[in-house]
Amino acid sequence: MPYYRVVGEVPRKRHTQFRRPDGGLYAEELMGEEGFSSDSSLLYHRHLPTAIIKAEAVTPAVETRLEPNLPLSPRHFRTQDLAGAGDLVAGRITLAGNSDVRLSYATSDQPSELYRNSMGDECVYVQRGRARFESTYGVIEAAEGDYVVIPTGTIHRWVPQGGPANVLAIEAAGHIRPPRRYLSQYGQFLEHAPYCERDLRAPSEPFVVEGEEVPVLVRTRGGLTRLVYRNHPFDVVGWDGYLYPFAFNIEDFEPIVKKTHAPPPVHQTFEGPGFVVCSFCPRPLDYHPEAVPIPYNHHNVDSDEFMFYVGGDYSARAGSGIDVGSISLHPAGFTHGPQPGAVEAVIDAVSRGVTTTSEVAVMVDTFRPLDLGQGALSCEDPGYAWTWAR
Repeated sequence: MPYYRVVGEVPRKRHTQFRRPDGGLYAEELMGEEGFSSDSSLLYHRHLPTAIIKAEAVTPAVETRLEPNLPLSPRHFRTQDLAGAGDLVAGRITLAGNSDVRLSYATSDQPSELYRNSMGDECVYVQRGRARFESTYGVIEAAEGDYVVIPTGTIHRWVPQGGPANVLAIEAAGHIRPPRRYLSQYGQFLEHAPYCERDLRAPSEPFVVEGEEVPVLVRTRGGLTRLVYRNHPFDVVGWDGYLYPFAFNIEDFEPIVKKTHAPPPVHQTFEGPGFVVCSFCPRPLDYHPEAVPIPYNHHNVDSDEFMFYVGGDYSARAGSGIDVGSISLHPAGFTHGPQPGAVEAVIDAVSRGVTTTSEVAVMVDTFRPLDLGQGALSCEDPGYAWTWAR
C-alpha cells in the first residue's frame, strides 16, 4: 500500500523487546513482499505464529479444471443461474483463468473457515449483500460495491451479514496494486488519479480472538493444505507498516470524461501480474457536439476482456441478452463492439436530452488467453456469439 498505518499497540522501535502485561514477550511477525525488498508490516502476536500441531492435504470441494476457449468465440455467462454451494472461499465456482489470474464467483450466507492464500493477492468484489472480513490485521465491514484487496499470506475469513453475499474473486499469481501511473515516486496518489487515500478503508483496531487447535486452510501452488495452529492466529495486539488489506468502493471511483469516447485505460483501478482491473461507473456522456457516445468496434490483439455487469443500464449491449449479473468474455482474435442499432439509439437519446450513463461494471483485462472453467460453461448463453449478426 502507498502509505503507512499503525493499529493497536506497537513498541517505539522495531525489533526491540515488547512485553505483555505478564512480563513475557509478544511474538513479532514480519509480513513482507519480494524477499524483504518491498512493502511490509510488523504484527505483534500474543502467541507464536509459527506453532502448528497438524497438517493434512485437502481435496478441493469445487471443480477447478480449465479448458481452452475453443472454438474461439465471444462468450456470455449468466452468474444469476449459478447455485450457491459452500462458503465465500470453499464455494468459489471457477469461471476462467490462466497462469496469472483465476476468476471465480461465489454466493453464500455461511461463514468461511480461516483461509490463507499463499499463491498471490486476492481482490474480492462484493456484487450484492454484506460480509464481514476478519483477519489478523482486524476487521473490514464490506458491502455492495466494495473491492477488498487481500495481501498474499493474510489469514482471514468471510462472514456474510444478514443474508447471502455474492462476490467475484480475482485471485492473482502475484501482487495487486494501484496503477503505478497514479502514484508519485514516494507512493502518494497524484492529483490525476481517479481515487485517493481518503477513499480506502482498512482495519482500524485489533481483532483479538482466543482459541486453541484452530484449523486454517492454506492454498499454495501445490494445492490445498489444512494446518492446525496451537493458538488462534487472530491474536495480534498491534501492527504497523505499508502492507495490509483494504477496501475501496466502486462508487468512489471518479470517471475521466473526454469530448469523445475514452478507451478502457481511463477506467483502470488496479494492476496485477499480467492483468488489470477496471471500474465502469456512471458518468457524463462524451460532450463533443458530434460525438458517438458509445464504445467503437475494437480488437484487443494482446488481451482477453472479461466484463462483469453489476448495475445500471449497459446501452452498448442492449438486445444481446446482457443483464445485471452477466459476464461477457471477448477474447483476443475477435473484434467486438456495440450491439447493432445501439449507436443510433444512443445518438437519438442524446438528441432528446440524455447526458449521462448509468452503467456499473467490473472488467478484468488479461494479457494471456483466458481458459474456461466448468462453472462458466454451465451457465453459458449459447447464442451470444451470433448477436452481432442478427
